[in-house]
Amino acid sequence: MALDGLGMIRPVASTFRSYEAKAMAELDTKDPKSTRTDEADDVAEVAEYGLDADAVGKVVELLDDGEFKEVREIISDMHDADEADLIEQIDPEHRRQLVDCLSPDIDAEVFVHLRPSVRDELVEYLPADDIARTITALDSDDAIELIEDIDEDRQQAILEKLSTQIRTQVEQGLNFPDDSAGRLIQREVVALPQFWTVGKTIDYMRSSADELPKDFYVVYVVDPLHRVEGAVHLSRLLRAKRSRKLSDIQQTDIHPIPATMDQEEVADVFRRYALVSAPVVDEGNRLLGVITVDDVVDVIDEEAEEDLLKLSGVAESDIYSATWKTLKSRFVWLAVNLLTAVLASLVIGAFADTIDQVVALAVLMPIVASMGGNAGTQTLTVAVRALAMKELSTNNAWRVMGKETLVASINGFIFAIVSGLVASLWFGDPMLGGVIAVAMIGTLAVAGLSGVLIPLALDRFGADPAVASSVFLTTVTDIAGFFSFLGLAAWILL
Repeated sequence: MALDGLGMIRPVASTFRSYEAKAMAELDTKDPKSTRTDEADDVAEVAEYGLDADAVGKVVELLDDGEFKEVREIISDMHDADEADLIEQIDPEHRRQLVDCLSPDIDAEVFVHLRPSVRDELVEYLPADDIARTITALDSDDAIELIEDIDEDRQQAILEKLSTQIRTQVEQGLNFPDDSAGRLIQREVVALPQFWTVGKTIDYMRSSADELPKDFYVVYVVDPLHRVEGAVHLSRLLRAKRSRKLSDIQQTDIHPIPATMDQEEVADVFRRYALVSAPVVDEGNRLLGVITVDDVVDVIDEEAEEDLLKLSGVAESDIYSATWKTLKSRFVWLAVNLLTAVLASLVIGAFADTIDQVVALAVLMPIVASMGGNAGTQTLTVAVRALAMKELSTNNAWRVMGKETLVASINGFIFAIVSGLVASLWFGDPMLGGVIAVAMIGTLAVAGLSGVLIPLALDRFGADPAVASSVFLTTVTDIAGFFSFLGLAAWILL
């Protein structure tokens, strides 16, 4: 006879109350002051997330004093993510000192939480034996990420230290293109035949617990050629009768991901279909492994951060890389900006005589260009994000361009009234106010249109819109602002 929901809850609630009463009785026997202190400590422990800033200074001080035992005691209580944060926050010299202090007992998961530039630095520094030991303790996807960006000779030296099985898995992953689904594959996966029953599957997983992945959510159903036929989520498996076959309860709408798919597209698939995991297959639909949502979260963070930084012409590793390397990476885009700024200066030079005759133009000219640049940047940010999220395409490009141009034009009209009145009162010349007002409307309209058109055009020609869009947009808005303002002034005022 089945119990109703209330009947199932009552025993749980009753058990909880008995534990609660027992706990309260134990508290009554303790000293109230010590209880309050313990509670305060517990609250403080729960309330604090992340690395305490004071802990960083303390570790550095202990490292300088050579108190390595105390350092190890502090680190032993840290979460792997906090330990990685500590390694990142200290300078390179102390970083190597700390790693030497902790080696070879650094938890492998610490490397998973490190930023790529810091992780690569440590992989280059640590002995190959230590890195090989770390790789052996990691899932295959994390192992690949650990050594994929280091130089080939160092990489080969580490691979030679691995067992044949693990080395084969890592080398297969490295053969896939950078930033592809193949680099994210976790090869530890539960794949079972269609004819297995629920009971046999559960018994197998219990008896083979040591051979199963550390964390998994889905059992994949495969045919004799190891082609993916379906998936059974663990929640569904546990609710099914033992006699039912996997083929009877499998989900066939599983969204298999080709190993060559770009990681941005993988993230879009996970977001679109709210996936927790997805199988990765080769050209013959044979199961290679699985991608889980924790890796996709990292991809989303990485791609979003990369696009944001590219808009400013800086690199992800700028905080952690050497001064000279950072200098070189930023110099390139500053040089490009200088060249494009020359184009805007040529426009100003063409109206030098006009500026000489009406000095007020030199005062008001930056206002028009600045407003155009800001309006264009607003539109550009929306457009680049929409392209990255697959929300902007040729199908809706005209509608988006029309909307953004209209929004910028309306803003231009509003600020045209404000700037026109200010200029008229400031310089006592209504005609000058009218010139800046008309120029403001035209410049903001061009900025709105360019903010969508430029990234779309770059994307069509295969260039990264996040990298080059801002340079071209600045040039377009400056030229449009200077030309419209100075051109109208030359025509109307002189």
